[in-house]
Amino acid sequence: MDLRDFYLLAALIACLRLDSAVAQELIYTIREELPENIPIGNIPKDLNISHINAATGTSASLVYRLVSKAGDAPLVKVSSTTGEIFTTSNRIDRERLCAGAAYAEENECFFELEVVILPNDFFRLIKIKIIVKDTNDNAPMFPSPVINISIPENTLINSRFPIPSATDPDTGFNGVQHYELLNGQSVFGLDIVETPEGEKWPQLIVQQNLDREQKDTYVMKIKVEDGGTPQKSSTAILQVTVSDVNDNRPVFKESQVEVHIPENAPVGTSVIQLHATDADIGSNAEIRYIFGAQVAPATKRLFALNNTTGLITVQRALDREETAIHKLTVLASDGSSTPARATVTINVTDVNDNPPNIDLRYIISPINGTVYLSEKDPVNTKIALITVSDKDTDVNGKVICFIEREVPFHLKAVYDNQYLLETSSLLDYEGTKEFSFKIVASDSGKPSLNQTALVRVKLEDENDNPPIFSQPVIELSVSENNRRGLYLTTISATDEDSGKNADIVYQLGPNASFFDLDRKTGVLTASRVFDREEQERFIFTVTARDNGTPPLQSQAAVIVTVLDENDNSPKFTHNHFQFFVSENLPKYSTVGVITVTDADAGENKAVTLSILNDNENFVLDPYSGVIKSNVSFDREQQSSYTFDVKAIDGGQPPRSSTAKVTINVMDVNDNSPVVIYPPSNTSFKLVPLSAIPGSVVAEVFAVDIDTGMNAELKYAIVSGNNKGLFRIDPVTGNITLEEKPTPTDVGLHRLVVNISDLGYPKSLHTLVLVFLYVNDTAGNASYIYDLIRRTMETPLDRNIGDSSQPYQNEDYLTIMIAIVAGAMVVIVVIFVTVLVRCRHASRFKAAQRSKQGAEWMSPNQENKQNKKKKRKKRKSPKSSLLNFVTIEESKPEDAVHEPINGTISLPAELEEQSIGRFDWGTAPPTTFKPNSPDLAKHYKSASPQSAFHLKPDTPVSVKKHHVIQELPLDNTFVGGCDTLSKRSSTSSDHFSASECSSQGGFKTKGPLHTRQVNEHFYWSISTAYKCPLNQY
Repeated sequence: MDLRDFYLLAALIACLRLDSAVAQELIYTIREELPENIPIGNIPKDLNISHINAATGTSASLVYRLVSKAGDAPLVKVSSTTGEIFTTSNRIDRERLCAGAAYAEENECFFELEVVILPNDFFRLIKIKIIVKDTNDNAPMFPSPVINISIPENTLINSRFPIPSATDPDTGFNGVQHYELLNGQSVFGLDIVETPEGEKWPQLIVQQNLDREQKDTYVMKIKVEDGGTPQKSSTAILQVTVSDVNDNRPVFKESQVEVHIPENAPVGTSVIQLHATDADIGSNAEIRYIFGAQVAPATKRLFALNNTTGLITVQRALDREETAIHKLTVLASDGSSTPARATVTINVTDVNDNPPNIDLRYIISPINGTVYLSEKDPVNTKIALITVSDKDTDVNGKVICFIEREVPFHLKAVYDNQYLLETSSLLDYEGTKEFSFKIVASDSGKPSLNQTALVRVKLEDENDNPPIFSQPVIELSVSENNRRGLYLTTISATDEDSGKNADIVYQLGPNASFFDLDRKTGVLTASRVFDREEQERFIFTVTARDNGTPPLQSQAAVIVTVLDENDNSPKFTHNHFQFFVSENLPKYSTVGVITVTDADAGENKAVTLSILNDNENFVLDPYSGVIKSNVSFDREQQSSYTFDVKAIDGGQPPRSSTAKVTINVMDVNDNSPVVIYPPSNTSFKLVPLSAIPGSVVAEVFAVDIDTGMNAELKYAIVSGNNKGLFRIDPVTGNITLEEKPTPTDVGLHRLVVNISDLGYPKSLHTLVLVFLYVNDTAGNASYIYDLIRRTMETPLDRNIGDSSQPYQNEDYLTIMIAIVAGAMVVIVVIFVTVLVRCRHASRFKAAQRSKQGAEWMSPNQENKQNKKKKRKKRKSPKSSLLNFVTIEESKPEDAVHEPINGTISLPAELEEQSIGRFDWGTAPPTTFKPNSPDLAKHYKSASPQSAFHLKPDTPVSVKKHHVIQELPLDNTFVGGCDTLSKRSSTSSDHFSASECSSQGGFKTKGPLHTRQVNEHFYWSISTAYKCPLNQY
């Protein structure tokens, strides 16, 4: 026994031994023409496959893979995860799938497929047989749309004539089931004859005597139906021609004939000689042989029938593997209407004319015909499923399969004609990198035929070494304002693997949008222009990754430092700096701080400041930016100063920029409100009893020549409105009626109105008297004016009350005498008071000078003293009369009209009834506008001086403000506050708390006349108020 015979025997034994644990079979039955995604079966469920590895006890995910040949259109698909089988978009047509074979209903039409279960630990080969059941998808059809039949005229009633049968590709009950004759005209009928094979042959029955001379042609329809659901049918035209008589038909010697012929029979070989006889003579005895309509066109192409002799011969080469049995229906006709029929069955016998076929289906997909395996793949790794077949039968179809030479692979039989190609041992890439061997399939015919299939296997190296950088941290430096594409460095890494496992590609990590990296060479370049002011340092990673599977990689850190260039000019925080100072700010005081920045670094950002066009009014520190005044400010002479400031850096070449600076001199509240309306003390307003509440009964209007908040005025009734009959608008000064007047309100009403501004640091005010006469009429104006003059004797903090009632019984002379006597007493009192004040004036001024420095340095103590004085003042007893405190002599310019000035103080209750108080504690600490620079912030951050203190010898401007309004000759009645303003500045806020003292004068202008000469009284009253910082 030679080596080849040994391999054949071993392969045959392996084919006979099937591994039941690996190979299993499933059978499913479906109907043809099913739509896509119809479930057919579930492999793990139907085979009860467990996902638990019996050896290890662990669970694993199984993969189900359909083994198919490349280029085939699969009729079913298998879910790789669940193992479910579904139909595909390729239609399963039973008639096409099983074409070329005569399938009866009991014969099965099926196709087979194989499914493998992976991985190797769970490997199984499942052979699936899918039986396709017929559906009624074809209608029965006649061989021709027009059927011609000739019937002799002497045909007897009930004679039968065959009609060509209809064919239906469907089988069983879906095939031909019923024929029906339409429009038989009662001359013909239809009968069905069923053959032993189950075929239904329609026959035409003559039901009446025929007479060709009367009618020689009959046209009808014949209908054929199948038994499917829904039922399908078709019709054909049946044309019957009545002919002359031929009363004997041919008869075959054998109506059923079966013969055998080898498939390699040459063309022209005789198959069988048919013989039919006819009892007639002459032309009626001449027999013609033809194929019946049921013979398939393919069969007619293979076999030839001699029309005269009835000899059947081979016309083309036969192939048993294509069609093994041929059925031929032969008709013998003598020209009569009833030919004889014979059925010939030709069995094509097999010869060993087909070599085995090797169907190699790869489980591991090859690349260009080569299977790639890793050297780490385990033993019994499945490579391919090999199916061997032979179209021959019996011994000629028995095939054995083996590997031609010794390799670390073997074939494992799973079915009688299927094998698994597996690894038989561990693979070693270093030993052998590539295998090429043949798989041989040989049949058992004589002579034996064989077929080979070449298998190429290449081993792949394992990727077990990551790339390594020469430096884990790469530090670079580059100047800003570079060009795009500037070369920076080359990054390199090495890999100890070989082949593609050693091919390294480089990739930038995040935060590296300013750089480009060549993936192959590792050249790092700048993709953008660097700006150190935007970003001074870039830190990112570079990844080196090989092309192994899985790829291995490593990283290195890259630090790029951007070097500075002098590409930024100094930048001021404001293009236009505006500072606000008080007009009494001392010379050499700090008025503001200029802030400038430079985005560069080092010497490039060292900035020096200078003034360009100031005429030496200000001094600028070139490094800190502090501006100090070199002049004394006077807003009335110059309200603002503007100059330019230049900033230059220390770069090479240097860069510079300029900004505009404006110093605004702020106003001081030094003007009291001036009353415009009412114009006269003798004027009054009539308030009728019919006036309704809310109506305007009088107006008070005043102006203040200061600006801003110093000119904002408020109006308030401080006396004379005890009944609450009137109300004054604090903004407009309109006096409205609060309640409807009653008869008890009839008479003259005197309202004391306080007009105050909202100045800072203290408020100035003026008092004015408003007379309202409540009555229906004012017929006697002289009487009302007389009442007004009498009310002058009533203190301002008291309601004139009943004193305004008419003095009907008093003598005017008595009144005048009383007035003159009172005036004399007043003059004496004033003279005594002046003497007392003169002695204490020097002491008071000396005390003020000694306290002045301490007051400015500790304003909180002054506030406390003011509060204590205020508490003491509130405890003073109420006085029903004005208290004349001092009398001060003054030298008027006009000696004729020399006035006598008296200062009076309102009692505490009248002071508390003044207008609402303004809380300067809530006022902003500086007078800068919202859009002006915050000097306080500059002092804290950049100013070299932490605070500025006023020394005790700092000069304080003292200005006496006269607020006594010069009255017109028609008895104008006003009041004022004579204020001593003390101001100083210690920072950008040049206002501080001060104590104000108001002196009022009781003036009489001109000589005092008797009533007959229309004497006139001129009054001017002002009050002295203590004005703390936090009230007004």
